Amino acid sequence: MRRRPTRRGATALALGVLLVAAGLWWRYPGPAALGVALVLLAAAGLAAVLVAAPVRPDRAVRPLTVARLGRCTGTLVITSVSKRLRVAVEATERVAGEPLPVRVPLLEPGSATSVEYPIPTERRGVLEIGPLTLLRLGPAGLAVARTEVGGVVEVRVVPRVLPVRGLPSGVRRGVVGADERVERGGTDLVGLREYVPGDDLRRLHWATSARTGTLMVREDADPARPHLVVLLDDAAAAYPDPVAFEHAVECAASLLTAAARDGNPGRLLTTSGGVDAALDDAGTGPVLAALAEVGTTAGPEQARVPLRDLDVVVAVTGPAGAEDPLLLEAGRAAVGVLLVVDEPAPAAAAGSVLVLRGPTAEALLHAWDVAVAR
Repeated sequence: MRRRPTRRGATALALGVLLVAAGLWWRYPGPAALGVALVLLAAAGLAAVLVAAPVRPDRAVRPLTVARLGRCTGTLVITSVSKRLRVAVEATERVAGEPLPVRVPLLEPGSATSVEYPIPTERRGVLEIGPLTLLRLGPAGLAVARTEVGGVVEVRVVPRVLPVRGLPSGVRRGVVGADERVERGGTDLVGLREYVPGDDLRRLHWATSARTGTLMVREDADPARPHLVVLLDDAAAAYPDPVAFEHAVECAASLLTAAARDGNPGRLLTTSGGVDAALDDAGTGPVLAALAEVGTTAGPEQARVPLRDLDVVVAVTGPAGAEDPLLLEAGRAAVGVLLVVDEPAPAAAAGSVLVLRGPTAEALLHAWDVAVAR
């Protein structure tokens, strides 16, 4: 617990010392007596906060993972252990380094009070919440004692996932460059991994197992299922308004969540090459975790979508984004779409790529439902 005079207390103490000195120097008992009174008052205020406030606090923050703009609440349960006197305290929470005042009512002797306060979730990322500070003011607000409650709690703010329809039916790039729509039957080899007990022995890849000396299992995918790649433009120059980048991130999160919901493979890439995350058996966890922390970069790099992922490629950029490289990248896919967070405009085609524009994630996903999903 830290104790110190407030600005008011420091002023009273300094004025009191000055009056005492002036009264003694000029031999005026009135100012000297007033100065002594001020000094004693400041000392009494400091003495009043030497003992810790008779309260027992307990703070919790829930949930620890929340969508942007979602509800996250801190709860402070504070119990007075005083038997006769009412207790007055103030509280301040820290959210990402910024103070957040928490109003605590006057505590009756032996009573317990629960106070809820909203945690701002306008920013994506990992927010450090805490520690919460209890303030106990002395008489006339001349001194204050600060007590920190609890430690630092991390809250992960992930992008909103908005409702959107699914993806176009499976289209794969043929070996000679032609688009082949696959309606049923067959599988594609998309990878190999080591055998673990319980795997189907019919999926063993014998040639690789013999070459490596380790049992390897095929990872197959149904080519009739669309393979989605979202290429998110994370160049800072593309988003004069940071809110536009939030809408772009939410478009990516919503489309990848729709892919996972329908059991389709999905992958997230950024143009800077800083993020490469794929949907896994558990769902959208890795992708949403990456999107929770992704930010804009100054680099001009342009990531390329791997050849095996050129099925459904959706590029997302802002109003000032460099669209030509994104159109070229999306145009390599069997189905290419460019989403631009910009002023609304009718759907248009740039070569084989469908271009959709809208001011918000909601508007762009509605345009997707109308023009792309089927």
